Amino acid sequence: RAQLRALRRLLVEERPTLEKALQDDLGKPALEAHTTEIGYVINEIDHTLKHLASWLRPKRVTVPMAMAPAKARWVREPLGVVLIISPWNYPINLTLAPLVGALAAGNAAVLKPSELSPATSSALAESLPRYLDGEAVAVVEGGVAESTTLLEERFDHIFYTGNGAVARIVMAAAVKHLTPVTLELGGKSPAVVEPGVDMATTARRLAWGKFTNAGQTCVAPDYVLAIGASAAELQRELAAAITEMFGADPKASPDYGRIVNERHLERLSALLDSGEVVAGGRVDREDLYMAPTVLGNVDPSSPVMAEEIFGPILPVVSVPDLDAAIAFVNERDKPLALYAFTDSQVTKRRLLTETSSGGVGFGLPIAHLAVPDLPFGGVGESGMGAYHAQASIDTFSHVKSVLDKSLALDTMRLAYAPITQFKEKVLRRML
Repeated sequence: RAQLRALRRLLVEERPTLEKALQDDLGKPALEAHTTEIGYVINEIDHTLKHLASWLRPKRVTVPMAMAPAKARWVREPLGVVLIISPWNYPINLTLAPLVGALAAGNAAVLKPSELSPATSSALAESLPRYLDGEAVAVVEGGVAESTTLLEERFDHIFYTGNGAVARIVMAAAVKHLTPVTLELGGKSPAVVEPGVDMATTARRLAWGKFTNAGQTCVAPDYVLAIGASAAELQRELAAAITEMFGADPKASPDYGRIVNERHLERLSALLDSGEVVAGGRVDREDLYMAPTVLGNVDPSSPVMAEEIFGPILPVVSVPDLDAAIAFVNERDKPLALYAFTDSQVTKRRLLTETSSGGVGFGLPIAHLAVPDLPFGGVGESGMGAYHAQASIDTFSHVKSVLDKSLALDTMRLAYAPITQFKEKVLRRML
């Protein structure tokens, strides 16, 4: 509890420094930095402190009659030392939110922030030792070499957030020590839009979910499956929503961020030819800027549909019906999230039962992460394991089974050899 409270003080007292670091690394607006990073982790800490006693309380269970009188319970114990490797896109949130769970469960932790967000990495490395116990939390800065060296060490759990290619390296290193891992990855999260919905509201929510952090969000809607004749109307409303949110020139908007570096901007720029530019499409390499972009008439085999976009490009793919949308999703890797905009309970039920994804959002993308008691995690290529709130306690602790039977009265004599007919008769009835 002391470490969690100290971490909260850090986030409150060092907020200006952390906001500036996020601005330097990602052009992140101050309010976005608060809602998606700093304030988000503060809420995670507050929720954890409020419920920690109940989450950690030993649980009594019933003892079979054959062992009575006795007591049985399970108790939690820390795993030990946890390695947390975090990405650059939400460098405070995705470093410190897992740390909250690790500390709450009683572990020590080594943090490895991403070298691609150097200002935030430096701010965390400088501030964490001033607030937290140095024997409980350590920060290691650096790049691939430092990560490789860390992975050679024996940890009790590895928590990695990033892409699938590096996740395979992490798992291979963990195998050498039989270290359990949690992998929070990504994938192409679809958004299904049915005809007849409030298209203006749908477009605003899609634009908000997609273009927050300039699209560099693991659960952002990656592409839209527009059912029937909904594509044309949706595309018009998306263009209008972008203008409403960021103005005629989003580059000048104080509410719109930047791409993390030139390499990622070049990768994204190469995807712009995958469809008809309905909105946006502008790129400024000197400013690491890519406009919020909507692509129409996108072929499912085009480059923009081949891998996770992780940037401000939203392709719209037309499909004839819900069956085709479900088949489209199921033909690809399981996504980290699936979103749907529909007024039909039948459609919601079918999407829940006939597709597999890490999470589902009906009517609102990305926001399920902000519900404290919803576990967050992927499935298949989008990850393994989950965290947040009690799910973090489950991830970062071991459940130890305890049976306690007094020696005062040896009721186990029925089970001892030699087994008589009487003992056998009694035991067969009891077990």
